[in-house]
Amino acid sequence: MTMSFFLLLHFFLTAVVVFSDQLLSVTTSNCPLNFSTIQKFPPKTTTDKCQYTLQAIHLTQSFLLKTSSLFVPPSNASTSCWQDLTTVLSQHFQSFDPLLDCGFSTPWISQGCMNITTLKDFESVVPSSALDDVRDKCYQLSNNSATCSSCTVTLGNIKAGYLNGSDKGNNVTDCTSYPAVYAAGVVTATVDDDSVLCLFALDSATVGTGSSSSIQWVIGVVVGGVFLLVGGALIGLWRRKRKRKRRRRRMREMSGDRNDCKGAGSVAQLETIQSHTTLVRYTFDEIKSSTNGLSVRNIIGRGGYGNVYRGILPDGSEIAVKRFKNLSDGGDEDFAHEVEVIASVCHINLLPLRGYCVAKSQRFVGHERITVCDLVTKGSLHDHLFGDDEKRRKLSWPIRQKIAIGMARGIAYLHHGAQPAIIHRDIKASNILLDDEFEPKVADFGLAKFSPEGATHLSTRVAGTLGYVAPEYALFGKLTDRSDVYSFGVLLLELISGKKAIVENTNTKGEALMLSDWAWEMVKEGRALDVVDNCISELPTEKMVLEKYVRIGILCSHPQLQERPLMLQVLKLMETDLKVPIIRERPISLISNINVIERSSNPGSSGSGHSSSLISKES
Repeated sequence: MTMSFFLLLHFFLTAVVVFSDQLLSVTTSNCPLNFSTIQKFPPKTTTDKCQYTLQAIHLTQSFLLKTSSLFVPPSNASTSCWQDLTTVLSQHFQSFDPLLDCGFSTPWISQGCMNITTLKDFESVVPSSALDDVRDKCYQLSNNSATCSSCTVTLGNIKAGYLNGSDKGNNVTDCTSYPAVYAAGVVTATVDDDSVLCLFALDSATVGTGSSSSIQWVIGVVVGGVFLLVGGALIGLWRRKRKRKRRRRRMREMSGDRNDCKGAGSVAQLETIQSHTTLVRYTFDEIKSSTNGLSVRNIIGRGGYGNVYRGILPDGSEIAVKRFKNLSDGGDEDFAHEVEVIASVCHINLLPLRGYCVAKSQRFVGHERITVCDLVTKGSLHDHLFGDDEKRRKLSWPIRQKIAIGMARGIAYLHHGAQPAIIHRDIKASNILLDDEFEPKVADFGLAKFSPEGATHLSTRVAGTLGYVAPEYALFGKLTDRSDVYSFGVLLLELISGKKAIVENTNTKGEALMLSDWAWEMVKEGRALDVVDNCISELPTEKMVLEKYVRIGILCSHPQLQERPLMLQVLKLMETDLKVPIIRERPISLISNINVIERSSNPGSSGSGHSSSLISKES
């Protein structure tokens, strides 16, 4: 009897174990992510463990996509995937648990962006034209920075334009990583060291040569860059000297009435422009007659370029006459450039050019360079926002919304409608003029640059206005259309809040604060409506509209270039019910107090840990 009992007990326990194993196999499956692929790309430091973990996951996701057309593993594999990953990471980080130490949640590794889990899902969300662009820009990636930059910009456009859904806090398989996973898993010819470095910021460890070859590569790039800079500078000086000689020769050969617009070195270029447009060429006498001899009493605006005068033509038309300060003969090309830019565009939200004048005035004054536009009667947006309270109160919410959308349309046309594209470089309140119907006109193209689509300019001479200039342009001379987007974001926040681009920090007297940083703090505290100017009338019944515009301003003025949308995307957000994408945390302010910088760089502090503040101000 006793023996029979123990035999029965043995069979029962065996059956329980077998059943449990079978049940476990049903609820849990092996992880399809092959984390051994990251062994070739070890971490460079032991400080950014969580960031390295995310990069490793995204890299292995690309291999999964390539082999199974899946972006993420099935949900019943989540636990085993974390276990496999933790085992691989333990070879680099001691006592490191990504779930506990990084705050990740187990299901996140299997939850896709916007419920996109398969390649078919992804290609149904992103249009084929955008995918073709990815194939064109990301097929062959090399260690050429321009190639990588072109690819990553294209991927950023896809994220901003089509993957705007909420990730619900999931930063493991979020929408930001999906375009790179797609590029590596589907588009690139081979997932090699160059493509992994470009798409996932993971550097390979080549046995025996890794460190030295990297150093040699960096030295080669630096030395080559120095030679390019020096050579470019010498060539630039030579070309400038040759142009000056040609210009002086033309001026000596010219004859006739020097008081007329034919008397300047840029006349040939201007006449070419005029032949293709309706521009009027005025004489200097006509300009003087219309402005009471360029009287001080007729000045309606001043700037670094010169003065703007109110004038009246014989037919009664009111005009705005912009007279440039630079009166040397070396400014002809700059002037002709601005005329060319303005004459090349036509849009209801861009200030059209009526005509121009270039003349050699008498008595030591030198060259006169003048543009003539129709007078915009209500002045500039700056006058209304920061002039007097009465004008500011007239800017009801419907008017401000109309101005915001009109500005966005004008700038979007410059970026995406003009051929070639134009980067304005000086978007600010004083360069937005308002007509009788408060229709905005983007004006002053003196700093504008023609830009082939997708091109990035590197400039040693940064132009623009403090508070509106994008950080990457101000600090590194890197100019793209998103530099204008940054300026627009600051201007939009000015329009909504009635505050200037740089405000005083109420918590610390005498300390400056970027308007966009202050607005971001308000949004994070759930006080987005506190950003809105309290004197705005006719507010919308749905307050979410106000918060949406605040968020658009903050998104556009994000310090990190890749986080900003394109102007066409901004316009779409304004004109539709689309939700504003998730806004990433901002680095510390470019004008942070030194104490803030020290706190942010202190590992024990509660700051964000970013070290992106490149301009600081001593307290």
